[in-house]
Amino acid sequence: MERRTIGAAALGVGAVGLGCMPMSWAYSTSEQRGESSLRAVHTALDAGMSLLDTADMYGPFTNELLIGRAVKERRSDAFVSTKCGLLVGEQHIVANGRPSYVRRACDASLRRLQTEVIDLYQLHRADPEVPIEETWGAMAELVTAGKVRALGFCAVGARADRRAGAGIHDGTIRQLERVQQVFPVSGVQAELSVWSREALETLLPWCEARGIGFLAAMPLGNGYLTGALTTGGGFEPDDVRARHPRFTAEMMAANQPIVAGLRRVARRHGNATPAQIALAWVLAQGRHVIPVPGTKKAHWVTENARAGGLVLTADDLAEIAALPPAQGSWD
Repeated sequence: MERRTIGAAALGVGAVGLGCMPMSWAYSTSEQRGESSLRAVHTALDAGMSLLDTADMYGPFTNELLIGRAVKERRSDAFVSTKCGLLVGEQHIVANGRPSYVRRACDASLRRLQTEVIDLYQLHRADPEVPIEETWGAMAELVTAGKVRALGFCAVGARADRRAGAGIHDGTIRQLERVQQVFPVSGVQAELSVWSREALETLLPWCEARGIGFLAAMPLGNGYLTGALTTGGGFEPDDVRARHPRFTAEMMAANQPIVAGLRRVARRHGNATPAQIALAWVLAQGRHVIPVPGTKKAHWVTENARAGGLVLTADDLAEIAALPPAQGSWD
């Protein structure tokens, strides 16, 4: 698989990564099986999908434990990316950016991941009660201590933080400019897909201009862009999509023209699938972009890996650009 780099340190990873969250959190609990997920991780590493993206809150904690099992014997094959800054309660999730907590969280993640160093340590969310410079400073100390190789910043929740009249990533960029004064940002993780393109406006160019890697979260639109979801098929009660405005039967039907467009492009590439075209589109947005599709099954990993070899033509990109915007709220 093609290799891409993250940040000024030029940390090398496979062009397509693996989002590990669905193995333990937020999607269809009945389908979460440890051994199946382990096979998916090993399949990814075999294919050169070295970036494994997890977080301490996924589970919570169980996702890191799972990844630790998988990479224990294959540490040199894996680029381990995890996150801190969110605590999971019974009915709520809260941010915690206190320096003392960041240090404890890192040590706990290292134990669960069964590794001596985390390749990319990301701040999952900024704590509104703690100056972000203090949180980032504590994370920078972890790099100095040799526990972490590079630091990343997550903007996946940017929609919820948007103020009236502001761009979706304006607040994120302000925070990034503040933490850059403390310690370099190597990677930024934010949503980017064919049906969610807001990062193209300001955040992606901001990263490119500074040599910062961009981890594209949800590049398959939470599974919708694969074309494999049945309209009106429903989701398990604990699946986040069961309460998502874009995954009602009405909105899934309304957005079918997007999938149909991906299918048309896919037909011009032999046996390609809509998912592979969607990932190839993300890859085409810049050499600093690494899509991180989440899955828990080895056969989907194999399909996603093959997207790394697809090169979209100018006509392909123009056709995708002309697809109708997604309908339905994404908040």
